Amino acid sequence: MKKSLSFSVLIAATMAFAQRPDPLTFVDPLIGTGPEGHTFPGATAPFGMVQLSPDTQIRPFKQSYKWAAGYRYEDTTILGFSHTHFSGSGHSDLGDVLLMPLSGESVPLEPGDLEKTRPGYRSRYSHTSEHAEPGYYSVFLQDSGVQAELTASERVGEHRYTFAEGAKRHLLLDLRGSIYNYPGKVLWSRIRVRKNGTVTGMRETRGWAPGRQLFFAIRFSTAMSGHTLYNKEEDPPPYHGFKTPGTSPEDTLSVEGRGLEAVFDFAPSSAPLIVKVAISPVSEENAIANMDAETPGFDFDGIRAKTQQMWREELSRVEFSASPSTEKSLYTALYHAMMAPSTSMDVNGEYRGPDNQVHRAEGFRFVSSLSLWDTYRAEQPLMTLLQPERRTNDLVRSMIASQQESPFGILPVWQFEGLETWCMIGYHSAPIISDAYMKGIRGYDAGIALEAMVASATYAPYGNLAAYMKLGYVPVDHDDEAASKTVEYAFDDWTIARMAKVMGKKTVAATFEKRAAFWRNSFNAVDGFLEPRLENGDYRKPFDPAKAGAGSGFTEGNAWQYSWYQPQDERGLIELLGGNQRLIAKLDTMFDQKVDPAMYANVEDISGMIGQYIHGNEPSHHLAYLYMYAGAPLKTQARLKQIVDSQYKPSPDGLVGNDDLGQMSAWLVFTSLGFYPVAPGSNEYVLGRPFVDRAVLHLPNGNLLTIKSVNLTEAQGFLKDVVLNGHSLDRSYVTHEELMNGGELKFIFSNEKDAEWSRRILHAPYSDSAPQ
Repeated sequence: MKKSLSFSVLIAATMAFAQRPDPLTFVDPLIGTGPEGHTFPGATAPFGMVQLSPDTQIRPFKQSYKWAAGYRYEDTTILGFSHTHFSGSGHSDLGDVLLMPLSGESVPLEPGDLEKTRPGYRSRYSHTSEHAEPGYYSVFLQDSGVQAELTASERVGEHRYTFAEGAKRHLLLDLRGSIYNYPGKVLWSRIRVRKNGTVTGMRETRGWAPGRQLFFAIRFSTAMSGHTLYNKEEDPPPYHGFKTPGTSPEDTLSVEGRGLEAVFDFAPSSAPLIVKVAISPVSEENAIANMDAETPGFDFDGIRAKTQQMWREELSRVEFSASPSTEKSLYTALYHAMMAPSTSMDVNGEYRGPDNQVHRAEGFRFVSSLSLWDTYRAEQPLMTLLQPERRTNDLVRSMIASQQESPFGILPVWQFEGLETWCMIGYHSAPIISDAYMKGIRGYDAGIALEAMVASATYAPYGNLAAYMKLGYVPVDHDDEAASKTVEYAFDDWTIARMAKVMGKKTVAATFEKRAAFWRNSFNAVDGFLEPRLENGDYRKPFDPAKAGAGSGFTEGNAWQYSWYQPQDERGLIELLGGNQRLIAKLDTMFDQKVDPAMYANVEDISGMIGQYIHGNEPSHHLAYLYMYAGAPLKTQARLKQIVDSQYKPSPDGLVGNDDLGQMSAWLVFTSLGFYPVAPGSNEYVLGRPFVDRAVLHLPNGNLLTIKSVNLTEAQGFLKDVVLNGHSLDRSYVTHEELMNGGELKFIFSNEKDAEWSRRILHAPYSDSAPQ
């Protein structure tokens, strides 16, 4: 019955999408798995809690950066398949519940080395036998002779292992290592074999989010013929309790410690071994309940079909028509943008909050994996277009719940599985909430939301906010990220003022309108750069605008990237620089500089360089659009083509920097559609130029927005006109309301000489330090 049901689901899905190409065929999960993208190729559901993927290396902490997703395309061996990963993070953690199928007489308990010169459980593999698509991954493990297949529901990872005929079958579970590994990271763990053959356990780690607990449950499609449980902990404390019942690892049913492994044995069979692994942030019993709810049987093909149908529905929100390589890049970008924020609660609504206690979500889905310093810029604005009622409202409610449960009473900064990491700067929950409110997305208590934003922006012990509120800038004497924090705080403050003014909260609005202009307090009009400033009011000398990293006063960047960061007041920047032509000239200087990338070799996340423009890191993402504020659309169009052509391609090395949980991908989606949210909270999208022949947005209100490129060729890449629903635009932006109303946005291309639209634009994008 279950098998026939899964086939009927698959047939229905095929019929539903028969009118247009299957979007899954355009997605390549291997894009970004090469040098800098930090994506993973494995199986996950849209915004799913489980991300089941192969790990090729687990390195010591200081060597782990390149393996932030556990997998790198250039590696030739696979360590195993773990159930939690980040997609494109710059820092990392996770890699929980590592499983590896093995065959033969004995089972090695150590992974061995990469070159297989020492025996171990890792296996060689070839990309020719590897296949990845949304919701499914497969690979042939050469050393064990096992065909491995992976799929996943929202909270359950499902494995299907086909062994060689007559082979002795084993499954290794290793709880010792994790991504960004180091001695002592595992605080405690447990494995126990229950009477019905279900294996459950937990692991607590002291990693990026200290004290994180992850619980799991495992079931097999055939009964075990035997098992062994090991504690391989090195240097255990002098006394660690009395021995549990059992005379050997083979007859012990439960083990606890900090170095746990288990081997599960199965009789030879021609039938595949199916393994289900459910996870929970709360308890083993909740993990079992998650499994029972989502995967009651062992129908691997049925789960794959259901998850892939979910992906079809998500990816069909936008239809792209472009060259084959562009379509592959864009559908994969949309796929990557729909992985986070990920579900972080069990089927019963229970989740673990920033106080590390268990809470229950009432009427919303608690989500986490919040890389907010990155995703407030384009990833979350994309969700306000495509999924406001579900994804945006769930995110806002989750952040408000986190603020109420936080021991510090502030909104998330960089949170995963409900726990705070304190990574990066700013209080960028604020622009996400404000952007949602300003766009009319209201599935939460706005009064409580505004109170949470104000509480975060006035919590003096956080990030030198006390000095910022007192001096109007963060002094570099006390903070090595002072200049970056000043401008990022000021933008966040502007978004709070925007929301407060619309809500009629005049006092709050006035306070944060004033703070929104604080960016000027660290901008040196003499040389035209944002500069670190001392507590006594002086700019720190000597000053080098190219200096980045430790001692620079900037976060993952330098003055060349950060001097443009006042999205709420770019008109003010133009005035300080001395006019439109000064802005244009300075932008050109930034893009055209001759820079040796080696000078940034030791600075994290500096990649994708075009002069001093750094596309691999978020502070640069809006810079090509700033020419529009100075009345130079042709410059924006040319720079966007330069960026798209050099920074994205449909291959494993197709992302020049960390995807950062969808931000790099969302940038490409927006830019390819022809507009970008330079200032979230403004309700405006700055026009650029599209990189598709045609796109259709299936908006959540039922409207369709069709984007067309007319006469677009390599020789004709500049805009002659932009027409919205039959009317030529005399401005360089479109509004959120206009997009949501649907219709047709047409970009008419020509060559540069007669690109007349650039000469008749009357209105620049929104740019004012005070809300309108």
